[in-house]
Amino acid sequence: MAIEVVMPRLGWTMEEGTLVEWLKASGEPVQTGDLLFTVESDKALNEVEAFDAGTLHIPANAPALGDSVPVGTVLGYLLGEGETPPEKVPPPSRSAANDVTVGGAPAPASSSPPPASGGAKPAISPRARRLAQELGVDWEHLIGTGRTGRITEDDVRAAAPADSVAEETDDAKRLPMSSIRQAIAERVVASHRDGAPVTLTAELDATALVEHRQRARPRPGYIDYLIRFAALALERHPALNSSLRGGDILLHTGIHIGFAVDVEAGLLVPVVRDANRKSVEEIASQSARLSGQARRGELTSQEMTGGTFTITNLGAAGIDAFTPIVNPPQCAILGLGRIAQRPSVHEGRVVPRWLTVVSLTFDHRLVDGAPAARFLATLRELVESPIDLGAE
Repeated sequence: MAIEVVMPRLGWTMEEGTLVEWLKASGEPVQTGDLLFTVESDKALNEVEAFDAGTLHIPANAPALGDSVPVGTVLGYLLGEGETPPEKVPPPSRSAANDVTVGGAPAPASSSPPPASGGAKPAISPRARRLAQELGVDWEHLIGTGRTGRITEDDVRAAAPADSVAEETDDAKRLPMSSIRQAIAERVVASHRDGAPVTLTAELDATALVEHRQRARPRPGYIDYLIRFAALALERHPALNSSLRGGDILLHTGIHIGFAVDVEAGLLVPVVRDANRKSVEEIASQSARLSGQARRGELTSQEMTGGTFTITNLGAAGIDAFTPIVNPPQCAILGLGRIAQRPSVHEGRVVPRWLTVVSLTFDHRLVDGAPAARFLATLRELVESPIDLGAE
């Protein structure tokens, strides 16, 4: 019986993915573990590998490259020796996403170029395809300059009429929204539409932390210390380390903290897994690697999914306090303001101290104000007395 190759779910909230490229041609033999196709999810490009062996068959009515395909949709088949290939794939069904028999699994990005697609049309990235639609460019006749001849956004812009790349007036310029920007917009709107956000702020004395960091070699970033402190605080206050799934609250046993990284296209949130079990030095090493990958566009979906709590830092931009937006389906997000010297009453005297304001936004559907306030109280203790910073 033919084995279905379907659009896999690559993250908790993924409902559909864009079929970017087949890495095997129809009629080509496939071995278990071979890379089959690439998929673009919310913010990452993923290479998907085969769970089974057989000969790849892509029916004529299968989703085309660049199509947005619901999770669970049949993309093709793996055939046994002498097996008659199905003539068609069934039409896409949203219900299939709830009962996915995955014909492939996400694999780390490969540095070797994939085989050319077996389709008649040239390969084009999803972003370039959307840009072509925006600019009215007939991309099917372009010659791509990307890997394996794929048409890129630069190719589309080069083919567009000079006056169509951006719609300009005397005081405005219209640009197409990137896929990352679209994903961010959808998530923040969902957070406010479906959640009940409440924000608590607290001023913390970070003088001891500043002094400790100045002595450290190598020197972690403040975000690395706060990831560690937040993970320890979540151990004591697990209600904040939760998410909403349907009508149920999931209390996560693992503490996996995402941290926002600003890139040209928008915000990406890589995840430090089991942050409560890592030292600050280990967290610093991992966060530096993930931040570099984010800025180079090399993050995989696995490195951006599974977070149970998020931290976002605007202190480096000179911001004192702000209201962060919860990253659904998580319960809470912590915003970090700048650490600056300000007058403070310390031991009965007004003296300069290193102070910072942190802002905790939480979903009131999952937790009440008192547990959130206790979380901030624990965070204050850890920041103001950074004694044991090793992994427990």
